[in-house]
Amino acid sequence: MLLAILGALLGDSGSDKTSKEPAAPPAAASSAPSKAPEAKPSSAEPEKKAEVVVAAKKTEFEKSIIAQGSEYTSVSVTVTNNSSKPINVNPLYFAITDTNGTKHVAELGADENQIATVELAPGENVTGAITGKGSFTPKSVTYTDGLIGKSVRADVS
Repeated sequence: MLLAILGALLGDSGSDKTSKEPAAPPAAASSAPSKAPEAKPSSAEPEKKAEVVVAAKKTEFEKSIIAQGSEYTSVSVTVTNNSSKPINVNPLYFAITDTNGTKHVAELGADENQIATVELAPGENVTGAITGKGSFTPKSVTYTDGLIGKSVRADVS
């Protein structure tokens, strides 16, 4: 298409310069639609694997010797690193939201199966419990990459 426009411009070597100028805007207009398809691949990127995947399911609370009482709720969480960089996982990076919308911070050391504090290399995953104080029905778990990083939420199944 560009060759056709250039050929028309070169073929019209007449003294009428105003006829050449209107030909330029269609070339600019034709380049604008070519940029729109470039935007489509970026919108297709979310269909790729997410960089960090969190899966959560209900699990029984396994009382540790640190836990005071038995009024705790645990969720089994698996974090998978699909990114090209290592990520850090720490129980402090999680919160559980219950069916009433209340957010519960992780209670450190309460559950014997607490998720480990680890650095996950690309392709690695880790599974462990996140525990909140009190008896409640967990709805979702939120993992934040670092204390102020990007958050990933998973519904509890």
